[in-house]
Amino acid sequence: MSPSERRATAGLASIYGLRMLGLFLILPVFAVYAEHLPGGENHTLIGLALGVYGLAQALLHLPFGMVSDRIGRKRVIYFGLVLFALGSFMAAAADDIYMVIVGRTIQGAGAINAVVTALLADLTREEHRTKAMAVVGGTIGLTFALSLVLGPALYHLISIPGIFALTGVLALLAMVAIKFIVPNPKVSHFHSDAEVVPASLLSVLRDGELGRLNFGIFALHVVQMAMFMVVPFALRETGQLDANHHWQVYLPVLAISVLLMLPLIFYGEKKARVKPVFVGSIALMLVMQLAFIPAIHHFWGVVTVLTFYFVAFNVLEASLPSLVTKIAPASAKGTALGVYNTSQALGLFVGGVAGGLLSNHFGAGAVFEFGAVLIGVWLYLAYGMKTPPAVKNLMFHISALTIEEAQRLERELSAVKGVAEATVIADEGVAYLKVDRRYFDEQALRRLLPST
Repeated sequence: MSPSERRATAGLASIYGLRMLGLFLILPVFAVYAEHLPGGENHTLIGLALGVYGLAQALLHLPFGMVSDRIGRKRVIYFGLVLFALGSFMAAAADDIYMVIVGRTIQGAGAINAVVTALLADLTREEHRTKAMAVVGGTIGLTFALSLVLGPALYHLISIPGIFALTGVLALLAMVAIKFIVPNPKVSHFHSDAEVVPASLLSVLRDGELGRLNFGIFALHVVQMAMFMVVPFALRETGQLDANHHWQVYLPVLAISVLLMLPLIFYGEKKARVKPVFVGSIALMLVMQLAFIPAIHHFWGVVTVLTFYFVAFNVLEASLPSLVTKIAPASAKGTALGVYNTSQALGLFVGGVAGGLLSNHFGAGAVFEFGAVLIGVWLYLAYGMKTPPAVKNLMFHISALTIEEAQRLERELSAVKGVAEATVIADEGVAYLKVDRRYFDEQALRRLLPST
């Protein structure tokens, strides 16, 4: 990457991470705090306060991306960050659960993730874009892990209102970073690998294989959010551990789960055993949902089940976006990822509301029974999925071509040994390929695309 590309990637990844902080940082401690607010005795309202952020994201994620094509990326990002900061400060000043819900809704309305992705595509060359996107994706996982540890520590220092105010200040600082650190794109145009193609939306929604993955990310985050409506109380009641010290549980749990998760990921990729590892992780998630029902009343039971829960969660969270890009048509990858991200945001909303509702009326066990049913449905769907192709996505810039020339080049690229799919988009000046590295004839490709 050039220095400009590195600066753009680092700057935009940090802003993407900030969006996740708005959700994750309060996640491990919010329920314990909110029960003392007026209206907080109703856990359904606590769950709504947690999850409504995801609903606003789901509704505005794709429209904001489309608007940015018309009026400019940075303008939409500034607007989204202002909304996020405003919602943060409103939630910080709230003196009852209802105002927290309003603040969280406005926070979530600053749905700039798709716009950040589009700006990153504007600022990186085709051959480096996948790497840049991977950095941004990795930021999400890192943010989540840090939040589980930092959230309780910050809760001890500045409480939940302070955390909300801190995220608001960080949003304002992010605007400064967008202005002075992230370069302005020389040309801002549409990228089908990073943005939603409206014409492809219906076909993506109808794709059964992508549908299984979209249901999966939805179910995964329903279960995650619902769990955090129960686990903080369980740690307090069974371990006499106040919320300020919950990091003492989450830190070793996450560390151990990552150590156990990495060999599974490497085995799946290196041995072309992605589906068995993927389906096995869903099965492990199902077992952990059932194990939570008796374990939730015992401190070390909660800790043990949490550890294996996060092993499954980490494998699935890392595998799902990779599977989407492998399965989605090369020309509709951005659309497929847009639908996937919307499904994830909806899961956050449903999980918060369902977790609050079930724990409020039926107790902690009902939350995990619901989670087990949802994960059981996912396991059934995943078991019937096709084995994901062992392909790698490649993207190349090409010189200007007519429609006829692009079609001819597409046929020639498709005929290259090891190329599973080739799409040439003349308007974008880009060739998208899915290749099987085991059989890929790179020299033949280079003869067709001398610039590569």
